[in-house]
Amino acid sequence: MRLLSYLVLPLAVVAAYLLFWPVPIEPQMWEPPPLPRHPYNEALRAVERIGEGQGVGPEGIAVDDQGRLYAGFIDGRIVRMNADGSAPTLLAETGGRPLGLGFAPDGSVLVADATHGLLQVEADGGLTTLADAADGVPFKLADDVDRAQGSDKAYFSDASSKYPLPDLMAEVFEHRPHGRLLEYDFGTRQTRVLLSDLYFANGVAVGPDEAYVLVTETTRYRVTRYWLKGERAGTSEVFIDNLPGFPDNISFNGSDRFWLALYAPRTSALDALLPRPYLRRVIFRLPHVLHPKPKLHGWVLGLDLDGNVVADLQYAGDGAFGPVTSVEQAGDTLYLGSLSDTAIGRLPLSALTGAP
Repeated sequence: MRLLSYLVLPLAVVAAYLLFWPVPIEPQMWEPPPLPRHPYNEALRAVERIGEGQGVGPEGIAVDDQGRLYAGFIDGRIVRMNADGSAPTLLAETGGRPLGLGFAPDGSVLVADATHGLLQVEADGGLTTLADAADGVPFKLADDVDRAQGSDKAYFSDASSKYPLPDLMAEVFEHRPHGRLLEYDFGTRQTRVLLSDLYFANGVAVGPDEAYVLVTETTRYRVTRYWLKGERAGTSEVFIDNLPGFPDNISFNGSDRFWLALYAPRTSALDALLPRPYLRRVIFRLPHVLHPKPKLHGWVLGLDLDGNVVADLQYAGDGAFGPVTSVEQAGDTLYLGSLSDTAIGRLPLSALTGAP
């Protein structure tokens, strides 16, 4: 009994902390749609690791007209390398966290940097800040950028106007629409908000003829389309909904397909937290090491121009490359980026013969 009495007070303190201690988040209730069924496969088992050891976390990657690879690493470096991952060349250091890469009209590199906003890499390795705010609201987590060939406009995302990258989990637990899709005009040097109230605006891809741009909403399991031209210009719609995982970066192959990276699969347990904001507060109070962790599961979806899934590529076995956060097609090869891996993934499309 004496031992029990010694335990009562500490347990009461812990319970009071978990139930009542103030937290900075204001979780929103949301009832997700039923988890869709996507049978497991091992189509990504054949992914080759290239550029091993050049850096950690090549989250966003890009490929130029010469077939050269570009990657931004967790230490802020922007590196160019050959298509096989050899001959790395340091182009710049942002001092932040580069997440998305693209190309400006003059061929220089564009960077969506989580810390500093939309940047342009100069020939001498210097950096120009193109945009770090829009409509008077600073970017807290610039995420991805894309530009159509020959266009004088770039499209990029700010995942959150409230939480910076170190507070990423607060954004996820809160589950409110703090994200925006933006346009930068190289002619006028102006930044314009195209869409606001997005749920963790992440990957960006310009569609055929620059008629529309897609933006992924990671915490809503969907991709949204914003029309740039035609009768529907200025309007938006859901391109694909109820995805089986957390959508990250997305890219267009210039012809007939979008490639979508899924950071991790959804689970019934995680979905069950979304309608329960109070429970999310309780879990948020736990030490970070006790927060739910996503499973390492390499996953890429191919979408046609109508948002239908036409390719489903996975692998969750030993040595799986991942988490996959970006996919770029160059010729007959797919290149994969990752938030935390130490290499870039490469997969010939010929290896997908017979894949789902």
